[in-house]
Amino acid sequence: MFSKINKNRIFVIKSGALQPRPVVYWMSREQRVSDNWALIYAQNIALTLKVPLFVVFCLVSDFLGATIRHYGFILRGLQQVKEKLKLKNIPFFLLNGDPSIKIPEFLSEVKAGLLVTDFDPLKIKRTWKNEISKKIKIPFHEVDAHNIVPVRFVSNKQEYGAYTIRPKIMRLLGDFLTEFPQIVRHPETAKAGNNSVEPVEMISLLKVDRSVPEISWLKPGEDEAQKILNDFVKNRLNDYAFKRNNPVLNGQSNLSPYLHFGQISAQRVGLTVMSADIREDSKMAFLEELIVRKELSDNFCYYNEDYDKILGFPEWARKILEKHKKDKRDYIYSLEAFEYAKTHDPLWNAAQIEMVKNGKMHGYMRMYWAKKILEWSPTPEDAFAIAIYLNDRYELDGRDPNGYTGIAWSIGGVHDRAWAERKVFGKIRYMSFKGCQSKFDVQGYINKMTE
Repeated sequence: MFSKINKNRIFVIKSGALQPRPVVYWMSREQRVSDNWALIYAQNIALTLKVPLFVVFCLVSDFLGATIRHYGFILRGLQQVKEKLKLKNIPFFLLNGDPSIKIPEFLSEVKAGLLVTDFDPLKIKRTWKNEISKKIKIPFHEVDAHNIVPVRFVSNKQEYGAYTIRPKIMRLLGDFLTEFPQIVRHPETAKAGNNSVEPVEMISLLKVDRSVPEISWLKPGEDEAQKILNDFVKNRLNDYAFKRNNPVLNGQSNLSPYLHFGQISAQRVGLTVMSADIREDSKMAFLEELIVRKELSDNFCYYNEDYDKILGFPEWARKILEKHKKDKRDYIYSLEAFEYAKTHDPLWNAAQIEMVKNGKMHGYMRMYWAKKILEWSPTPEDAFAIAIYLNDRYELDGRDPNGYTGIAWSIGGVHDRAWAERKVFGKIRYMSFKGCQSKFDVQGYINKMTE
């Protein structure tokens, strides 16, 4: 029954014999029906046991500083999930509250025999899973449906950088980068509870921060994600190698929000890109970011519990930042000044405005943005906290391993090397306004963001 799922995707959180009782998939990171290994696995088990299958999502209304911008994107996407599952005779339940309480209650209500969930390296998700496993008496399985090569299988330790994880991933890629089986109409009809709550109805009812509005230039959901992918491959991927680092040009994929919320599978993106008839350098440049860099971020957050603290930086970086901690800063800004784009630097301000307005900042500018926060904050600790706060508050893909890792790279040298020593930065890689001017039309970018 597992012939179409590589067994190395599956991790047993709590073991036990499978009983002919309903299977529950606790959907969390992978908010889609198509190309979802966790859902495929859950249905395989349910079909084998000839039992109903339930899908449940547990909404937490105070999740790591998320705002209505994030909840709106989630809930509008989940509305599509519910509708697609209904066509497959699989009921979808939207819960609201602490998963460590709500999930065990739901399992008891439907008399479940197995709980399946998806992989996430973040501490809060792992804590919920540990607490749930202590409260339930049924088997609890986790499926890595986010990474093409599962995190636990590709490496058993924190990797030093892309150069160490890349050969490990590439060696295994052929075993995992395969086509997906389809979810079938489920033959066993579930009989449980009231399944009338519509995800979109929750948007107006949630008691969350509404000061950061939803965005309109990207539409949520897996259907829209597929459209964005198709448009990127058709119209922009061929030029990706030489346009991706130019924030004035429309060269990026815009897939990061969909990947973050699991509204599209990285594996589906990879399969589509690999089969595209485009320049090889552009294809390889994109796949390096999609596979190696993204999976390196998951590796960092899974094996380093201090991914959101200075303690997570490599020792050489912590020492050099401490050495330069009392260096005189030419400028020092408060959180409010950063948040409202009130620095002396029009380029930095433009990047902050882009993030606040669009919920997405160009990837090259995210590096410059974070490094300048280090340069203009009283301490590295302040800089790291400010960058995470702003990223998670405004970016659609906030609270993500890519975000934590990218900020740690920019401010703390994670996955990087020591550079020439200088004031404030020590040996952390430096970026400057003049350096940006040599790479792209800085004034054009500023005008674009502030017009």
